[in-house]
Amino acid sequence: MLGTLANTSPRKLSKNTLLQARSLTHGFDYTLFENVDISINKKESIAILGVSGSGKSTLLHILATLLKPKTGTVDYLGQNMYSQNDKKLLEIRRKEIGIIFQSHYLFKGFSVKENLEISSLISKKKIDMDLIKRLKIEDTLKQNVSELSGGQQQRVSIARVLIKKPRLIFADEPTGNLDRETANDVMDVMLEYTRQNDRGLFIVTHDEKIASRCNTIYRLKNKRLVSVIL
Repeated sequence: MLGTLANTSPRKLSKNTLLQARSLTHGFDYTLFENVDISINKKESIAILGVSGSGKSTLLHILATLLKPKTGTVDYLGQNMYSQNDKKLLEIRRKEIGIIFQSHYLFKGFSVKENLEISSLISKKKIDMDLIKRLKIEDTLKQNVSELSGGQQQRVSIARVLIKKPRLIFADEPTGNLDRETANDVMDVMLEYTRQNDRGLFIVTHDEKIASRCNTIYRLKNKRLVSVIL
């Protein structure tokens, strides 16, 4: 496995660039990372590896508009996201960005179908039944989400995000609750969506086998982002 620092020479912005972050620094009681540069291009899948507490999820939250960095900028389609007002930022988050959390945040007390319909209603996009079948949740549609296993809930949360057809997908351990075969099936779906629709995919994971399926792989280590080859 090879590693080189990715901070000092950010990739050149092009017409294919969806998101460009520069000089990101953040921390809480201590600095997690500093001077991080990263971009996400159309059709690109990026995986971030790192030990627990290294700042992987924090970086994802910053890029996904959920957390303002201590320093640095995040440009989406050439516009600085954190210079936007709250209403504009919420609009971007709802229409352009899909976030898959470790905790599923499904609506308890609702069926699977109702959870998917809420996403469909907000995004004004139809539910893609082929997607539902590929994620192997077609037999759960009438079940209450609280009756599902953790792996089934994860697949429902992924379906809910993909239904809205976001331009950028941010996924925090999206295969953590899945067996190897199902994890690969889920990755097939997300990678195919990314390639076929000129979208971008950003994954945080501990699983090097999952990371190796992405176009670009980084490791967050010693407060720096390092480009690696698995």
